[in-house]
Amino acid sequence: MSGNTPAVLCQSDCTLGRDCAIQENQSNGTQVDSLTLASTNTDFAFRLYKELTMKCSDKNIVFSPLSISAALAVLSLGASNNTLQEILEGLKFNLTETPEADIHREFGHLLHMLSQPGDQVQISTGSAMFVEKRLLILAEFKEKARALYHAGASSVDFQQPHEAKTLINDYVRKQTHGKIKDLISGLDVDTVMVLVNYIYFKGKWRKPFDPDFTFESDFYLDNKRTVKVPMMKLKFLTTPYFWDEELACTVVELKYTGNASALFILPDEGRIKINEFSLPKFSVSTDYSLQNILPQLGIREVFSTEADLSGITGSKNLRVSQVVHKAVLDVAETGTEAAAATGMLKKGSALLKNPLNVNFNRPFLMIISDTDTQSSLFMTKITNPKGN
Repeated sequence: MSGNTPAVLCQSDCTLGRDCAIQENQSNGTQVDSLTLASTNTDFAFRLYKELTMKCSDKNIVFSPLSISAALAVLSLGASNNTLQEILEGLKFNLTETPEADIHREFGHLLHMLSQPGDQVQISTGSAMFVEKRLLILAEFKEKARALYHAGASSVDFQQPHEAKTLINDYVRKQTHGKIKDLISGLDVDTVMVLVNYIYFKGKWRKPFDPDFTFESDFYLDNKRTVKVPMMKLKFLTTPYFWDEELACTVVELKYTGNASALFILPDEGRIKINEFSLPKFSVSTDYSLQNILPQLGIREVFSTEADLSGITGSKNLRVSQVVHKAVLDVAETGTEAAAATGMLKKGSALLKNPLNVNFNRPFLMIISDTDTQSSLFMTKITNPKGN
């Protein structure tokens, strides 16, 4: 079970309430398709993953690249000039090849596809804007956000920060089925808008682990340190398997019932047939202040006084002060619950006479994907299943 939510907090540098019209840019170009969008989002996911691991190399990492990119895409609806270019290029879009209108159109289509009700895998995602009650939001921005990203707007009195924080956190808690309890820890007195995107995932393993086989085992934090963890076990597993010769890592895919799967990546060579598969049972949560991370991806101006978010209010006195991201991931015998990559790998070579035991008893990477859209929903690096 996993969940993950980013929030974008905007501040105004001067007076509230100015309004003006903005012209919609009409563009004619080749429409970006779902696979292109999935590939672009995967590029962004791994760029962000790299930055997070550089800052938190010895810690567990869990985040939803889709939730973060969707929140920034909604924000970009109100951005102009260099601010707009930085956001979309930071999301790894090539604006000379892909018109802005097509980016938003395909994002909207993707989010609509993911939110279709299903009786096997449960995925829900959405956006919401909480706006200072004295701030006038341009009707065009509100309409685009609603039509493309299903983002509704609610008026909030940010001069009452405790009440505003409670309202936003209660909304996120409800949308993520209680997985994200306190997204916002505090609000600045100058906050005039909070943009939230949430994603919730719940899936059952197609071949669940038998709880009777779960046993206590060592997990190697490094060459010298270990912790005892509950280790789940599957016997005689037949599942997609890859070995990347260049990266020297084993990739095993475990399917959920329905249209989702999880890739488990272990930095070690593997084989074709798996006689016994062992995986820690774990629950991890993380939170990040992404205003310290996104500038490394080229998204800088939106956090400065040079920010041009005039498409939101009609004036250039708005900037982003914080991007808060929080994610929770639970992996157990029955499946995964979360509230918050598509890679080309070479197949393993030989079928062994004596099938291999694959034991995820050291740091590994997990990627949860929607198989219909090939979208990476969550990325996780587990360095310690018992927590940081």
